Amino acid sequence: MTINENKIGIISKLLLFTATLIWGSSFFILKNTLDELPTFFLLSVRFLAAAVLLGLIFAKRFKRFNLKHLRTGLVTGLSLGIAYATQTVGLDHTTPGINAFLTATYCVLVPFMMWGVTKKAPDKFNLIAAVLCLTGIGLVCVGTGASGFGIGEVLTLVSGVFFALQMVAVAVWGDDLDLIVFTVIQFFTAFLVNLVCFFAFGEKIPESISFGSVLSLAYLAVMCTILCFLFMNFGIKHTSASYSSLVLSLEAVFGVLFSIIFYPDEHITPQIGCGFAVIFVSMVINETKLSFLRKHKE
Repeated sequence: MTINENKIGIISKLLLFTATLIWGSSFFILKNTLDELPTFFLLSVRFLAAAVLLGLIFAKRFKRFNLKHLRTGLVTGLSLGIAYATQTVGLDHTTPGINAFLTATYCVLVPFMMWGVTKKAPDKFNLIAAVLCLTGIGLVCVGTGASGFGIGEVLTLVSGVFFALQMVAVAVWGDDLDLIVFTVIQFFTAFLVNLVCFFAFGEKIPESISFGSVLSLAYLAVMCTILCFLFMNFGIKHTSASYSSLVLSLEAVFGVLFSIIFYPDEHITPQIGCGFAVIFVSMVINETKLSFLRKHKE
């Protein structure tokens, strides 16, 4: 490995970690912003701003646009829009910590969805991870109480399904596409999904928006959407799949930590804490196949 390759590897790992940290912070920021702004108004502004800014910055890249960019962007954008819609509505009915961890179950779902596309069956690690993940969700259910696992938690799990669908669609159709062009179309499609929901659910444009909410919207659009997606894609390209998957799975951990520090209503019971730990272990097993243990033995 040359010095330049070594530097790129270090930078890639730092960018992946940064993206994960920023995404972890987004849960409590979203939760607080939802106290003032309607859900689908917030999401519409977030994705429209991200699409417009990214499109303007990389306008010359659209010379590479073709119908495959449009088709793939529409399909993945539809899944992404629904995923964020159900996740954010779910967040409005649960705590940021629970929302973060239940969303992260998409990591375990992807291999099973890919099975239907590639006909390659999940391996033993995927199966073990699935059982552990379901066990962890069960512990979270127990920890929230019989009446606590309600619409917020259910919608969050649904969002995990659509995040997994979006990742499968990207993996299947996204190889030979220009990343920027494809991402802009994806963001704009997600905007349209949430705009339809905005009108369908009868939301109104707020008469006034506080400076704090404007800052939150800017943070969500620029940092959590544009920068994080770019950081993630660069990091995945220049690091190993096992490392990038493991780092990205930390998003749920950071989501809980930020929520405990900054969100006063976040209370982690022993059962919920155990559930989080089991879900995290399932993600590590699913994404790394415990390869780090085998390398250590060797």
